[in-house]
Amino acid sequence: MATATVNGLTVGYEVIGGQGGGQGRTWALTPGGRDGRDTPGLRELASALAERGHRVLLWDRPNTGESDVCFTGSSESAMQAGVLAGLLARLDMAPAVIAGGSGGSRVSLLTAARHREVASGLAVWWISGGVFGLLSIANHYCGGSIRAAWEGGMAAVAALPEWAEVLDRNPANRRRLLEADPGGFIAVLERWMAAYCPRDGELVPGLPDEDARALDVPALVFRSGASDVHHRRETSEHVAELLPDARLVEPPWGDGEWHERQAARTAGTAPGLFVRWPLLAPVLHEWAADVLPTA
Repeated sequence: MATATVNGLTVGYEVIGGQGGGQGRTWALTPGGRDGRDTPGLRELASALAERGHRVLLWDRPNTGESDVCFTGSSESAMQAGVLAGLLARLDMAPAVIAGGSGGSRVSLLTAARHREVASGLAVWWISGGVFGLLSIANHYCGGSIRAAWEGGMAAVAALPEWAEVLDRNPANRRRLLEADPGGFIAVLERWMAAYCPRDGELVPGLPDEDARALDVPALVFRSGASDVHHRRETSEHVAELLPDARLVEPPWGDGEWHERQAARTAGTAPGLFVRWPLLAPVLHEWAADVLPTA
């Protein structure tokens, strides 16, 4: 694997595609959940963009894949956004089109807003929002680990399925996790959990609306499905309204995509939630060709 040291962390990554040229641009893709860069659908999207002349960075966020675990920052997404900005600079790949879905959309938005110098554009889909959606992911990302640390210490945290991949693929992470102070760990995750609490004037956790209005990069926002309670349609529409240079478009799938992918994963008929992301490639390419400077 290729790794880089960013903010004192070892970060796994790879680059797909050439150096650009013609209509090619540089992209950074981020999935959702605690999925790493090998999650089904992500590499296929990167390859589809590379076939159209683009150069694409795939990376493992801290706490995913082969990268180090890290428990610092105002929120997990903010910490990861800082690492992405540093990685792009370290690899001399900035500025790039920062793109991602679900949790990756939040990281992408925060990266572009807090580290404007690394962003040439922004493309996001499946933006988490709404009271139920935000409180659900707060519990999903933090609740199990807090309870495990409280009741069984860090050994119980290390035994949770949600940490299995990052501990297996980066053995040093097991030591880091087991050596962490349970009280300090709980304090960090409670801070991260609180960051998801809905707030007036902050549609996306960690991104004040006034900062979104000041984010002057070309942006492409895919409208969420009306049936999706986790990534609310109105959240996507309001994000597009906030961003001053945004284009709101329909996604290349039906209204029930999120539910259908969840059902397929549960039934074992599809390997993950992001398997149809390659369908985004033509829209992403055409938008980039229309609004972004050539490489």
